[in-house]
Amino acid sequence: MEKLKSLFKEDSKFKILLISVLITGLSYGLYKGMLDNFLAEIVGMGEMDRGVTEFFRELPGILLVFILAAFYMLSAETLYKVGAVIMLAGMAMHAALPPTKVLATLAICTYSLGEHIQLGMKNTLALEYAQPGKGGTVLGVQSSTSQIGTLIGYLVIVAAFTMGTGGASTYNTFFIAAAVLAGVSAVFSLRITGQSRTDETKRRFYFHKKYTKYYMLEMFYGARKQVFFTFGPYVLILFYGASAAAISLLHAICSVAGFFLSPVVGRIIDKVGYKAVMVADTLILVIVCFFYGFAHELFPMDVAFIVCCINYVLDSIISLASMASNVYVQDLADDQNEVKATISTGVSINHVITIFIALFGGWIWQALGIKTLFMLSAALGLCNSAYAATIKTKQKA
Repeated sequence: MEKLKSLFKEDSKFKILLISVLITGLSYGLYKGMLDNFLAEIVGMGEMDRGVTEFFRELPGILLVFILAAFYMLSAETLYKVGAVIMLAGMAMHAALPPTKVLATLAICTYSLGEHIQLGMKNTLALEYAQPGKGGTVLGVQSSTSQIGTLIGYLVIVAAFTMGTGGASTYNTFFIAAAVLAGVSAVFSLRITGQSRTDETKRRFYFHKKYTKYYMLEMFYGARKQVFFTFGPYVLILFYGASAAAISLLHAICSVAGFFLSPVVGRIIDKVGYKAVMVADTLILVIVCFFYGFAHELFPMDVAFIVCCINYVLDSIISLASMASNVYVQDLADDQNEVKATISTGVSINHVITIFIALFGGWIWQALGIKTLFMLSAALGLCNSAYAATIKTKQKA
């Protein structure tokens, strides 16, 4: 604890912030660990419905820059609290409202709005509370705290649905538990005081000609990411009959892999360069997409299910290479504010693409099948690799 305290300013509310982040992570782990199965089994959403729901879930990510601009007068602490309350409202809607497609989508969109508002604010507060020169370490501590909470939530779902029978009552019980945790987190967040300024780079778009290739790469990445994020679990559920316990276990494995492999991928980027990593990343994706789309034709269904699970985790791991594009931006930028503004704009571009991929992805699966959906994802990956290969680097090989 003493070592942790040395990273933060003495008069900061870092303990309350970390407790809030931990409990929010736990609530999210319960929520995310069962959400896809809930939508498929209880709400009765098909592949097209899931794409429509994802469209509305991603919408707050696009609108965030306008929301932050509209409420520029509010401090980071106030916006963090607002985000916590909206997340609580979204989770409570899941627990209290009938499980219809429209109401479930409304609850998901509400929760996502609070989540997106809080996402940038917790980074702002962590940096505000950090001792000079300790910002990076503090962000790592905060991220690890959130991941630990989320992982515990996943494992609780694995245990509960392995031992339990499932059904609407089980899902509702855990939505209530997640809502209670979201409420506890909101109470802690209300105890955070201060008037920290929000990050100016999060409240506006920033475009410059020299970042054109970065913007294009974010478009490709957003499209390729959304196929797996939205439809990866749904293929396992609808096509292979994966249980909530199995899906939550996969999320847990991906979290653990990300926790341990993120530093490794970072070192690889530093050693071989961001260009090589961006090219190799999406070439590996082609293999992942091939097996995800064709495993059921190459293997017996039980073996194909295992192959797809392995590929789902592998996709999560290669997604870590997306940090290479951030290093590319840093290599081009003249100062740190330009880096933050450009990355923030890239995230917005990413979100614009993902909402349309969610819609069209659901239609493609329904009309043309999962093989076509994942082959198109592979094609986007090849386009990404080809485009990344045109980058001129300043770094040494």
